[in-house]
Amino acid sequence: MKTGDKNLVAEFGRFKISERFIKTIYLFTILILLFFVIPLYTSEYWMRAIIMPTLILGLAGLGLNLLFGYAGQASLGTAAFMAVGAFVAFNLMYRIEWLPLPIAYLGGGVAAGLAGLLFGLPSLRIKGFYLIASTLTAQFLSIWFFTNFGWFYNYNPSLTISATNWVIFGIDFSSPKGRYWIVVFTTTVLTWFAYNIVHSKTGRNWMAVRDMDTAAAVIGVPVVRAKLSVFFVSSFICGIAGILWAFAYLGAIDATGFSLDKSFQLLFIIIIGGLGSIYGSYIGSAFIILTPILLNILTKNTGLDQIIDQAFLSNMQKVLFGALIIFLLIRQPEGVMRIISLWWIRLIKRQKSN
Repeated sequence: MKTGDKNLVAEFGRFKISERFIKTIYLFTILILLFFVIPLYTSEYWMRAIIMPTLILGLAGLGLNLLFGYAGQASLGTAAFMAVGAFVAFNLMYRIEWLPLPIAYLGGGVAAGLAGLLFGLPSLRIKGFYLIASTLTAQFLSIWFFTNFGWFYNYNPSLTISATNWVIFGIDFSSPKGRYWIVVFTTTVLTWFAYNIVHSKTGRNWMAVRDMDTAAAVIGVPVVRAKLSVFFVSSFICGIAGILWAFAYLGAIDATGFSLDKSFQLLFIIIIGGLGSIYGSYIGSAFIILTPILLNILTKNTGLDQIIDQAFLSNMQKVLFGALIIFLLIRQPEGVMRIISLWWIRLIKRQKSN
């Protein structure tokens, strides 16, 4: 290697370390904001109406992103696995009163993972559109199942389920701040878990299957294990997100709250944020949550709410989402996260050149 090449590698190494340090500081800043600044110094509206749904939908989008973005396995049954997690956790809490709340939540997540594993079995034979049809079966079956079998919602006339208690290790987390902290803590732990598994041998196997499963099998990647494991992990995370969505955010929900629209919404989240991006899931979720709020503020401040019908504004949101998705698929298929990454690289290089 030439001397100039060695210097280039050394400089690149310093750039990589510096970038990692900046990202670490940025990450800790976000965690401090989420754990302390927002719950202590902002209104309940910010916690309940903006931050909590953004984190929960981002977590569900993360689960789908592991399956779709990292392993290349298409799915439209994400909301079904969220429903499995919520309904199983409810029954564990209700029927086993002494069971600690975290164990009930983990039980719901594991049940969702097993359901995902079951509906992921066709991925061993089919892919693409046919696999989407298979997961779509889970979507419709879950709504029918949890609506027609009253045992799952304890024969409640309203067909809804809700958390029976919020006591964890003797501490009551039923207040808005308590539920907010549960959401933030759970999201942080599962995001850390997803980050580590993506950067492990398991994650590399998923990406090899995504790129070409036949070639992956030739080089020794256990394709069957990789596909089934990603279905389990993805559905487990979605199941936990479903529990948080049903109990921490909404408070009560019925099976129709996990409809096909929710699965499409999560698909839009990962397309907007970026396929194969952990943090992109949360960026896409923030876009989905904030866009209606910003449009509402814009129409009120400009007086358009007196002229334009609310139904039209609701349809405009869908038009905006569709237009953005088409734009990203054409110009930047890797989503908004890729745009941010490119901007970040240019900024770092510009600072180094100065």
